[in-house]
Amino acid sequence: MERFAEMLRRGAEDQGIAAEIWRPEVLFAKKHSSTTSGISKWLGYLDKWVRYPRVLRKRIATMRRDGTLHDACFHVADHSNAFYMRQLPPDQSAITCHDVLAIRGARGDVDAHCPASKAGKLMQAWILRNLTRSKKVAAVSDTTLSQLKTLSESVSDACPTTQRDWRVVLNGFNANFSPMPCHEAQPLLQSAGIDPEESFLLHIGSSLGRKNRAMLLEMAAKAGTQWRGAIVFAGAPLTSELELRASQLGLAERVIQVRRPDHETLRALYSRCFAFVFPSFSEGFGWPVIEAQACGAPVIASNVPPMPEVSGGAAIHVAPDDVAGFANALLSLDDQSTRVDLIERGWQNCERFDSGRMMESYLNLFNNSGAAV
Repeated sequence: MERFAEMLRRGAEDQGIAAEIWRPEVLFAKKHSSTTSGISKWLGYLDKWVRYPRVLRKRIATMRRDGTLHDACFHVADHSNAFYMRQLPPDQSAITCHDVLAIRGARGDVDAHCPASKAGKLMQAWILRNLTRSKKVAAVSDTTLSQLKTLSESVSDACPTTQRDWRVVLNGFNANFSPMPCHEAQPLLQSAGIDPEESFLLHIGSSLGRKNRAMLLEMAAKAGTQWRGAIVFAGAPLTSELELRASQLGLAERVIQVRRPDHETLRALYSRCFAFVFPSFSEGFGWPVIEAQACGAPVIASNVPPMPEVSGGAAIHVAPDDVAGFANALLSLDDQSTRVDLIERGWQNCERFDSGRMMESYLNLFNNSGAAV
């Protein structure tokens, strides 16, 4: 979300609009190294949900007194911060909804693959209520917008449909993603422990269960001797369960982990992989799909929305539990015409995700000449 907010700020300034990012200040949680668990997590909530709304109200009051509020507009960059919309002028404020997976999971929708604790259920209900009260919402995909509209029907004080401006604004690329020449990629791959001459499958992402990382192991095992390449997991470390499964399938020696690669290493991985595999059970958008396409990688992804929407049909889509289907998709890429077709159509699809086009859509949502992002 930090990169997304920075992208919005830069985009506004490129349009000649003064913009700044307002962030919650860390006070209660500042003495703790982590704000993701234990007492530090709850202290972080005090900073975020108790102290910062007061800061926002004071800032808005100051802008009202000095006469600058009328020409400003505000954007909450992450739907999980929907509570801040209550502190901002409704007609001058918008929010981006990246997904509703956690909300749906907290309500018991098993296909979201996002189970929640009791506290999590209460928090997600609170987020949903504040999100659906918003007049201006930018959803990153048709799938996310449709799911949000359905959820809003269960919220008694949701913004009336006659007052809503809820629309799809496709994400733009938040960094340079383009094919990396072999001579540039080779040393980066070697540093990551990958033989540049070896064919490899690639997955980028976290260790969340909904990412379905085990599918790369299962499809490689199913392909058998017809495909003998490496299996590269970039991002979060493998779980012990996934490492055990690799051993059970006799694939442990072919698995390579690239933990939290920097951007140039990421480009090298996308550019040189035999195929990028994204078998998620659920997503709100699916950034890696278009990142891989932009770098010239053929993509094999699940057929769960919004993956086909985001890929523009320029990927092989398979049900996320269909091992044979993923294996067959992998083997089909041995056909050069199939590979070239996917790669070329992937590049064409990426034109939809231009960051300048995204910024124009946000400015149209506001229809205002000034902005505080």
